Amino acid sequence: MKHLLLTALLCITFNSVAQEVQSPSAFLGYELGSQFTRHHRVVDYFEYLAAAVPDRMKLVTYGATYEGRPLLLAYLSSASNMAELETIRQAHLKNTTGISDASKAVVWLSYNVHGNESVSTEASMQTIYALLTERQEYLENTVVIMDPCINPDGRERYVNWYYQYKNSPFQIDPNSKEHHEGWWSGRSNHYMFDLNRDWAWLTQVESRQRLRKFNEWLPHVHVDFHEQGVDEPYYFAPAAEPFHEVITDFQREFQVTLGKNHARYFDRNGWLYFTKEVFDLFYPSYGDTYPTYNGAIGMTYEQGGSGRAGLGVLTGIGDTLTLKDRIAHHFTTGLSTVEVAAQNAPRLNEEFRDFYQNRDYKYKSYVLRGNRDQLDALSLLLDAHQIAYGKGTGGTVKGFRYQDGRYGNTVADDQSMVISTNQPRGTLVKVLFEPNAQLSDSLTYDITAWSLPYAYGLEALASENKVPSATYQRQELADPRLDRDAYAYLADWNSMKDARFLADLLRNDIRVRRADRPFTLDGKSYGRGSLIILRADNKQLPDFIGRMKAASLKFAKPLTATQTGFVEDGRDFGSESVRVIHPPKVALLGGEPANSLDFGEVWHFFEQQLHYPVTVLHTDYLKEVSLSAYDVLILPGGKGYDNFYDAARLKQLKNWVAQGGKLIAMEQAIKGLGGEDGFSIRERNIPSDSSQYQVEPHGRSYRDAMKDEITGAIFKTKVDPTHPLAFGFGERYYSLKLGDARYEYLEEGTVAYLEDTTTPVAGFAGSEAQKNRQNTLIFGVEEHGEGNVIYLSDNPLFRGFWENGKLFFANALFMVD
Repeated sequence: MKHLLLTALLCITFNSVAQEVQSPSAFLGYELGSQFTRHHRVVDYFEYLAAAVPDRMKLVTYGATYEGRPLLLAYLSSASNMAELETIRQAHLKNTTGISDASKAVVWLSYNVHGNESVSTEASMQTIYALLTERQEYLENTVVIMDPCINPDGRERYVNWYYQYKNSPFQIDPNSKEHHEGWWSGRSNHYMFDLNRDWAWLTQVESRQRLRKFNEWLPHVHVDFHEQGVDEPYYFAPAAEPFHEVITDFQREFQVTLGKNHARYFDRNGWLYFTKEVFDLFYPSYGDTYPTYNGAIGMTYEQGGSGRAGLGVLTGIGDTLTLKDRIAHHFTTGLSTVEVAAQNAPRLNEEFRDFYQNRDYKYKSYVLRGNRDQLDALSLLLDAHQIAYGKGTGGTVKGFRYQDGRYGNTVADDQSMVISTNQPRGTLVKVLFEPNAQLSDSLTYDITAWSLPYAYGLEALASENKVPSATYQRQELADPRLDRDAYAYLADWNSMKDARFLADLLRNDIRVRRADRPFTLDGKSYGRGSLIILRADNKQLPDFIGRMKAASLKFAKPLTATQTGFVEDGRDFGSESVRVIHPPKVALLGGEPANSLDFGEVWHFFEQQLHYPVTVLHTDYLKEVSLSAYDVLILPGGKGYDNFYDAARLKQLKNWVAQGGKLIAMEQAIKGLGGEDGFSIRERNIPSDSSQYQVEPHGRSYRDAMKDEITGAIFKTKVDPTHPLAFGFGERYYSLKLGDARYEYLEEGTVAYLEDTTTPVAGFAGSEAQKNRQNTLIFGVEEHGEGNVIYLSDNPLFRGFWENGKLFFANALFMVD
């Protein structure tokens, strides 16, 4: 009798809650899954829920996208937990110290990082409704944090496009236009960046704002909801190899626990799924790996569909996949995840505490030396990740030297940076700084090397001992007192900070010169590329000193005043070796054949990093544009350029360059520029051997094909620092290589190149891909008439995080003439 009364009471309670909270369908006025919900209506629904059940849900706006759309986080738990939410959070974070009474599970659900994987946001509404109604028991010992749309700009781009092109009500024929997005799909954010590759690098505003909130919680479980090809069954954990070696046995085990629970529901419904394939846990900047390296059970869930599916599409086997189907699958795994976390809250807290104890990694400290601007830039990234660091306190340190790949010494003085793995974020330190991540399987989903010392162009040593350190302080500049009567003002040139400073001067109409050769003046040495600002060059400029001083303060860039242009060593300031830097008018090619992600990297570089104007020229109307209006034309990487360069196009480009234009061709954009009708660049001819005529077995796997691939490996290249393209560099540069293209040295103007060693210093390169790669071009400049063609066979702007490569690009803009 008591059991019946309790059951009746629970039913009454549930019905009353359900009546007080509208479902997504009731609130929106249409059945969920019958159409795509625009972002402002998603926001409306989450705001409605927060107002309807304020005791069990809290909604915060944690930022805004580049296009101004709000970014939201919903916190939900039982009423008693929500009343103590801050106390729960503090106890949870204190668990990283090993001393805490934390008892609640913390689950973070992230939806729609790729905008055209649009089912995720729809599923988020159904999931939060269920957690607040029929599944509220899951919240008794669990805090759920939900981001309904990580990438609103991309999602709105897709939804708007779909509504423009869809049939009424919709067409399942996969050949219909509604299943074929254009060049700029909804996958990326405003600047065409893939936000699911940006968790560690934080180049995008959405990533930086989200990480601040993520660090406030450090969840036990994080799920990143995705979509894949239309014909693919659902994917959920456990993940595929390679697993990074820092991933604990429990993190592996709990993925299996979750996967088995998901499978139970999928089996019951007869839904297809797969596990342990394709999606690995290695590259650190994903929405599954980054949380994993911070102690979470990080996972990707992949539903078939993506931008091809629309509201419904016919699959390859003749079934119809609808948006409602896709919602049901993500809804099921979302609830199943919370269910399992709630059942295992004590174990999650115990293992989370253990994760943050000293892991006793081989390398206890990393000592970095080099350009102070680069160290300061790196310190900003470390601050965002809450990684502790300091400066050296003196003494010699032994360990593995990155620059020569063997054990040796370095000095840990006050000009060095020291980062220890003996800290709460020690695991993340190891992953981001280790010389070469151990790869258990070459068949991986992304790049295989990313070590930050290489990316920032710093000398590094990995020590097996803890190296003492003191507080590190970034360079600051007091209010500069510039001598108004000086002959000139001088600044060095060796970092992106210097490039930003120069761009600011040029935007403010300040004339700047550069030194092509080293010189010494007033007892101080200056390298190639050093900036020289003559008072006489700017005498007609109103408030010249005020503008220059403002730029100096803005970028903490010290200026040295001099009373003469008569140098002690080198060339005087009136020499032809001291040239005016003319502000270039820059154009960037958009549209096919440029890859949208490569295009976005250049676009973002100009607008958000260099802060210098750029004009986008789309290929749709390029033939109508007079290139004579531009000094620089940038061709981003992409497939299909060999067809883009017909005879007429090559003639147009050659004539423009001959008249003084500067063409910057990146990665695959180089292919097809050479040849009889083109420029002098030549691909390396690979000698044939009898093996190429062998019949490949039917069962040859993608794994076998990896011997021909380079999956994001780091190569040590030789540099000619006397060339303007390499001003500010030494004789060595570490390049991140993603493709297998090989180009011969130029007759003149080979600037960065591989010599005899073709084995990467970090990452995977297949045995065949390494062959015949010696003595090949990385970066070079070909003079043609009055202009130049600049070849960047590797991408120095890749994903915006290869900091040291950016100076090559700035040199291409400002130094090469």
